[in-house]
Parts: sequence; C-alpha cells; structure tokens
Amino acid sequence: MAKRPKSGGSTRGGQGVMQQIQQLQEQMIKAQEALAEEQVTGSAGGGAVKVVVTGDQRVLSVSVDQALIEDGDVELIQDLFLTAINQGLEQSRSLAEERMGPLAGQGLTF
Repeated sequence: MAKRPKSGGSTRGGQGVMQQIQQLQEQMIKAQEALAEEQVTGSAGGGAVKVVVTGDQRVLSVSVDQALIEDGDVELIQDLFLTAINQGLEQSRSLAEERMGPLAGQGLTF
C-alpha cells in the first residue's frame, strides 16, 4: 500500500488558489455594485409605457403616457406594462451577463 505524504505543512499551490478565489470574489462584488448603478429602459406601445430597471434587476420607475390612460383600455395598458417590464428585465439580465461574463469565465488554475 502506498504511503500518503504527511499533511500539516503549508502548500504554495493551495495558498495561490485561495488568493485567486479571494481576488475573484472581490472583482465579482465590485462588478455587482457597478451593475446596481447601471440602468436600462424597457418600453412598449411606441414608448407609451416605459420601465427603468437597474443592472441588478430592480425596477426603479414606471411611466405611462397620459393619452394611454385617457383612452381607458385597461387590458391594453396591462399588456403594455407586462411587455415593458419583461423587456426591461431582459435587458438588465443581458447587461449583467455582459458585465459578469468575463468574471464567470475566469478559470482557476490548479
């Protein structure tokens, strides 16, 4: 039976990996903080409904053209809200993927 090396001594390789992990975590935190500051806008109905969403998928504001409200078509307004919100969220996810992708793609060298 083969003998295993004694553990207990520090290994440079292990420390290097831990440093890489810590650096990656710090970079990801900074990227997430930056995403929270970025904004995208989803719109529907030719801009009659607009939704502003942050890069971390928080809806900041919703605006509706007064003419759309005066028209009074509730189902149309609801559909436009859903479309604008979903578009804003999709743009936010794409932004997050674009910003975080390089970090997620960094492989750790063992």
